[in-house]
Amino acid sequence: MCWSATADLVAGAGVTAVGVACVARVRRVRDLPLAALPLLLGVHQIVEAMVWDAGGGDGPATVVWTVIALPLLAVWVPAGVWCAAPPRARRRLGPVLAVGAATAAGLAYGLATGPVTAEIRGRTIGYATDLSHPVVLIAGYLLATVGSLLLSGDRRLLVLGTFVAVGALFCWTLWRLEFVSTWCAFAAVCSVLLLGWVRGRPAPR
Repeated sequence: MCWSATADLVAGAGVTAVGVACVARVRRVRDLPLAALPLLLGVHQIVEAMVWDAGGGDGPATVVWTVIALPLLAVWVPAGVWCAAPPRARRRLGPVLAVGAATAAGLAYGLATGPVTAEIRGRTIGYATDLSHPVVLIAGYLLATVGSLLLSGDRRLLVLGTFVAVGALFCWTLWRLEFVSTWCAFAAVCSVLLLGWVRGRPAPR
């Protein structure tokens, strides 16, 4: 999320370009899901530019944005990390991936059965949906996304996971205060870190 439609569109285009570079540099097929994450984040921001232009509400752009942000990322990140991780790390990542899948199912059910709305609040957008057991779902979401990076067994992904944990808390605080939305800058830095990870991956034997 950015602070305006223009900022979201510009940031989304930039993050998408980084995603294209990530995918183009992939040398191992199993690295592709995680390398494609910036593409998803870029599209996510471009979709939010449409939410800004629509003035919020409960239109298709709001629904698409929420689907990407909640159930899709909850399973995409741990699945991507599991695919890229060395065999010794996959054993401990299996339960994390299962938590991500269960969390995604719970989030998808909530989105399918309840209304999803967006409200523009100055330089932020507030999204609202009716979820049962939100504390459990948030805990599962964080374990699946941040936890998978921290347990990946890869030094660069460990750095990314640490940055995600600290950066997300900072962005969330500013967003909750309705001061300014900085998630787009956060996504851009994460995408650059992923590009560094892709470039540093060894070639397959």
